[in-house]
Amino acid sequence: MKSNALLFAVAIVLSSIIFGYAVINRNRPQGTVNVTGLGEKNFTSDLIVWEGNFSRSNSNIQSAYANLEKDREAVTQYLISKGIPEEQLVFNAVTTNPQYEQNYSSDGRYMGQTFTGYQLNQSLVIESKEVEKVEKISREITELLNQGIAFYSQQPRYYYTDLESLKLEMIAKATEDARVRAERIAENSGAGLGNLISANMGVFQITGQNSGEDYSWGGAFNTSSKNKTASITMKLVFEVD
Repeated sequence: MKSNALLFAVAIVLSSIIFGYAVINRNRPQGTVNVTGLGEKNFTSDLIVWEGNFSRSNSNIQSAYANLEKDREAVTQYLISKGIPEEQLVFNAVTTNPQYEQNYSSDGRYMGQTFTGYQLNQSLVIESKEVEKVEKISREITELLNQGIAFYSQQPRYYYTDLESLKLEMIAKATEDARVRAERIAENSGAGLGNLISANMGVFQITGQNSGEDYSWGGAFNTSSKNKTASITMKLVFEVD
């Protein structure tokens, strides 16, 4: 009985010591400071990619193709007259789609379909560093309607050709911002900032300026806005002296 009581007492003492050490260790400073810095810059796109398409329909495929060829020549001459070099005009292959009319009886029963002809489509892509010029043409292309050409213009896409240099600049800004934050935290704590332990780069984001666009876990990459904002975060861990 005495030995059991002695073992129980020893267990109580050891538990108290271990618990007390855990509390003390938990409340000790970790000796590091973790900070996140932001690098951000506004810039203007220097490359535009614009696409459009036009089509012709006819019951005879040869006639449809001949009309489409006339439209292609008219589109080419129009764009050249607007200052676009012919070598920048990239016409994709013609696509052919058979057209059918659905037939129904007077009481709504489906009666099959009737072949009505062919629709031929062709798309055009222009890639240029003359952003303002192509942007203006994309808005004025409806002038082709006066020539009987139904040209459908898509929204231009905007890019930046020196993205890698921009990204390096953002990393430098984010790193400096994080270092300044760490120095202030250490100073306010009455400590000194020590060596850098680790640095982790966050996701590179490109959003439209003043767009309210949300960031993405995989990285936003806006192509619809000419004026954009690039940003990146850096997570740094420093020793604290």
